[in-house]
This record gives sequence, C-alpha cells and structure tokens, in this order.
Amino acid sequence: MSMKQAKIAAQLYSFRDYIGTPAGVRDTLRRLRRTGYEAVQLSGAIAPMPEAELRRMLREEGMAAPTSHERAAELVGEPERVIDRLLALDCRHTACPYPQRVPTGAGETVAFAEELNRAAEKFRRAGIVFAYHNHSIEFRRFGGRPMLEIIYENAPLVDGEPDTFWIQKGGGDPAAWIERLSGRLRVLHVKDFGVNPSGEPVMMPVGSGNLDWKRIFAAAEAAGVEYYVVEHDGDCADPFESFAASMCFLKGNFVS
Repeated sequence: MSMKQAKIAAQLYSFRDYIGTPAGVRDTLRRLRRTGYEAVQLSGAIAPMPEAELRRMLREEGMAAPTSHERAAELVGEPERVIDRLLALDCRHTACPYPQRVPTGAGETVAFAEELNRAAEKFRRAGIVFAYHNHSIEFRRFGGRPMLEIIYENAPLVDGEPDTFWIQKGGGDPAAWIERLSGRLRVLHVKDFGVNPSGEPVMMPVGSGNLDWKRIFAAAEAAGVEYYVVEHDGDCADPFESFAASMCFLKGNFVS
C-alpha cells in the first residue's frame, strides 16, 4: 500500500495554542509546510478572520484545506451559515467532532443520529460531505450495541471519520471499523496508541505506538480513504515535533 504525500493532512486543533491570532495561523501553516504537510483540516480553534483572508493565507503558504471540523451545535443549528463559510473556503468535507449533548441511552442516540442525518442532507445538497468523528465515548454499549454502530445505522447520509487512537481506546479494532465503513469514508484520523510508565493509554506520533499500520492503511485504501489526517491533541509537549515524527514515519514507510 502507498499513499500520496499531498493526501496527508494536519489537524489544526492540535495547534490550538499557536493559532489564536492570524499571525500564529500563518506561522503554523508555514512550519507544517516545511515539515512536509501539504494540507490541513480546519478547526474552530483558528483565530477569527474573514474567509477570504484565510483562503488567501492557505494559498500563499501552499496548503490545501479539503476538510474541517465544526462545532456540533453549529452544524445542526446553523447549517446554512456553516455551509456558506465552507463554500467560501472551497472546503467540501466537514465533520462533527463531538456531540453537543452526549447520549445516555439508545433512544437518545437514535435521536442524535437522526439530527445529524437531517443536517447531512442540507450539506449534501450544497455539495459538502458531512461526517462524524468518534472518540472513545461512542463505544459505550446500549442494548448490547456500541453507540457508534447505532449512530451510523440511523444516519445513512453521514460519512464516517474514524479515529484510530480513540477506536483502540474504546476497545474496538481500527482496521475492522475502517472496513465496516467502506464506501462512506473519505477522511481518516491517524494517531498512535501507546502506554505511559503507569500503564495508562496515551496518544503517540504515528509509528511510535502499538497500532498495526500496515493493516490499517491497507483497509483504508480499500475503503476509499482520500485524506489521512494526522492528529496529536493530547499528551503532547510539542505538536510540531510530534507531527514531524509522524510525517517521517509515513514518508519512510507508506508514501510513494
């Protein structure tokens, strides 16, 4: 299996301490571009600025922005405003990163999924793919089934955006979930799963932990993944160092 370097993106939420001003956004984009990243996933943590300014900044720094994360409340409560913003940025893929209210049972999960599905229909009409990004909370079981399964079953218009670390932490199999979402999966979040000296799970740069990346990436290629989004949003003293290590591993082992 081989991937194109241009299809490896950096999740900007991981740099939330650096992108609070427009100057910080530009500096972060520039540093990531020097590291080898040619694309980013936009985040609500980016400093407020007009869409035209951000789009110009991305172009000047040689960065594509094919995907974003948006707040759940805005995706379902103000979809038209989010759609207008994403179209202005020429961003055609977005994901809900976390529920605005975490379901506490099967009924609430179904209602949440149906809410996502109604929003996804509006985004689809605008030419934007709407996806759901999981954490470990979605592996709580209701009626013997993981919450994530109930969400996808009741939101057929919603793509998956699985996260390898969070699936593993939730007790799932990342490659198996990628296979399960084949055909409705364009963006995959990649970060490694390790343990600290106390035996607690920690996020690690890709290639530094215990996940089976050959199996994961083979499943991702077969499933139709278009972008691999590197993320390291916790347990990270310096995200620039972590993202450089992830890119080094990916280039040395999987980039053609």
